[in-house]
Amino acid sequence: MIADGAKSWVAVTEELAATGPTAADTASPTTEPAAGVPPAGADSGRAVARHSAQMATGSMLGRATGLVRTVAIGAAIGGATFANNYALANNLPNMVYELLLGGVLAAAVVPMLVRARADEADGGVAYAQRLLSGATVALAVATVLAVACAPLLTRVIATGANAADRRVITLLGYLLLPEIFFYGLAALLGAVLNSRGRFAAPMWAPILNNVVVTATAAAFVLVPTVARPPDPETATVMQIAVLGVGTTLGIIAQATALWPALRRDGFRWRWRWDLRALHPRQLGRIGAWTLVYVVVNQVAVVVVLNIANHARQPGPAIYNNAYLMVMMVYGVVAVSITTALLPRMAAASHTRRHDDLAGLVAFGIRVSLVILVPAAVAYLVLGRPIAVSLFEFGDFTHRDAVQTGWIITVGAFTLIPFGLNQLQVFTFYAMTDTRTPGLANIPVAAIRIGIDLALYAVLPSVWVAAGLMAGNAVSFLVGLFLYAALLRRRLGRLPLRPVLDTGWRLAVAGLAAAAVTLLALLAMQAATGTGKAASIAQTVVCGALLVATYLAVAYALGTPDLRRIVPAVWARLGGGAGRGR
Repeated sequence: MIADGAKSWVAVTEELAATGPTAADTASPTTEPAAGVPPAGADSGRAVARHSAQMATGSMLGRATGLVRTVAIGAAIGGATFANNYALANNLPNMVYELLLGGVLAAAVVPMLVRARADEADGGVAYAQRLLSGATVALAVATVLAVACAPLLTRVIATGANAADRRVITLLGYLLLPEIFFYGLAALLGAVLNSRGRFAAPMWAPILNNVVVTATAAAFVLVPTVARPPDPETATVMQIAVLGVGTTLGIIAQATALWPALRRDGFRWRWRWDLRALHPRQLGRIGAWTLVYVVVNQVAVVVVLNIANHARQPGPAIYNNAYLMVMMVYGVVAVSITTALLPRMAAASHTRRHDDLAGLVAFGIRVSLVILVPAAVAYLVLGRPIAVSLFEFGDFTHRDAVQTGWIITVGAFTLIPFGLNQLQVFTFYAMTDTRTPGLANIPVAAIRIGIDLALYAVLPSVWVAAGLMAGNAVSFLVGLFLYAALLRRRLGRLPLRPVLDTGWRLAVAGLAAAAVTLLALLAMQAATGTGKAASIAQTVVCGALLVATYLAVAYALGTPDLRRIVPAVWARLGGGAGRGR
């Protein structure tokens, strides 16, 4: 069911993108692509649909198994201080990796691999071998240095922590920081696969990671313990070792799972040391501004985690769980929409068809809103029962789950601005402009940090984590308008009329769905209470009511994009075979 749903959504998105935006979306709908630019016709659409369906299916299953992993870890270690220490330590390799390679990979490595594959006589094989050789050595050196600096990194990410907390975070850091090497290796192997037109393995490999870490949670429960849930003062070396080694083994499994896919595609890794042929200056020039973007984001992450850790309960563990839930829908939608639209955005930018590019941006916003609006309403109204239904297991108590739910409720306000924000950032990347989003992200992150610090100063500690999510929402909203203004300077006036036309209809449908669902939820809570079984029933019944109300009102208002998308999805799911292809 998950796989079919993912394929249906992404294939429909691709079909709509392949036919292009409607005439209202662009001032030059009949502009022909220049020679050499990939067409947006049916053949190209089917090829991209096939790849993006693989990616979206893997992404959706990855998100689902990632949720199971998060629930399992929460059930094993709870949501209190020890869980906060694990959450902080687990962020260390992510942060160092992003600073080392993450941004450069997104902006520079994949385009350079694609270019080498197209331009070089060997199809870019030698270039990929040089890249893997140089990057592997660099990652190994950086990983060794990071592990050696684990105590220093602990002080950065957990300022003011007591001795017991520092001990746990540092010990976990020694075990988790080797992930940096395998994160980088997985990203590089995935980039080589993508440049060779192979998309499935990089999207499916994280599922193996999630399975390993879920098994690690089960193993952790079997380790003898003094306290349940564990606490930093009594946590044993065996408990820390099981948790740290098991988490790292998940990343190792994710990286090594990609190698068979490369070999099946005929790629062989030979060590090459003529690294000047990598054009390092070009790589640096393209990736430098993306690195600025990443550094600014990581500074904000450090501030957020430190504030959450000082608040203690709910702390980083519960905040991370809520953030995962809020971003889960975006992660699946973003894969399909950007996969479908980004090649056409890049083609339009390459041939300076700015009107078509602006039309594609407007089209992407509208298609995103169709899914993000009801998801935001669901998080807003049903955040509490969703969290209790999913997270209340084992040592993750009812109180922990309720706190997660309130943060999810506030997180509902981040979903739409963040989704549209990212679509605009990818538009700049399609124009090979990393400088603009890199600079624009500085004031956006500064606003987030300022709001977070202010709310930390005035809110009771129990509401600080929700305040951090509110800071995200405000900063993403500022970023949305800032990027829109910058895009207008580059592309001219964006075709906002169809966006507003769709937007107000979806807003009315969302408000109606919120009101009906809230009344039903309050009635069910009065009758059945707010325990786990009741929360599961409320999530299922009220969730179905929310979707039905949203679709009914949006259809009644004649929302054009919904009228195009829903029948196509229904046909692909088997409900209307006569209308499907």
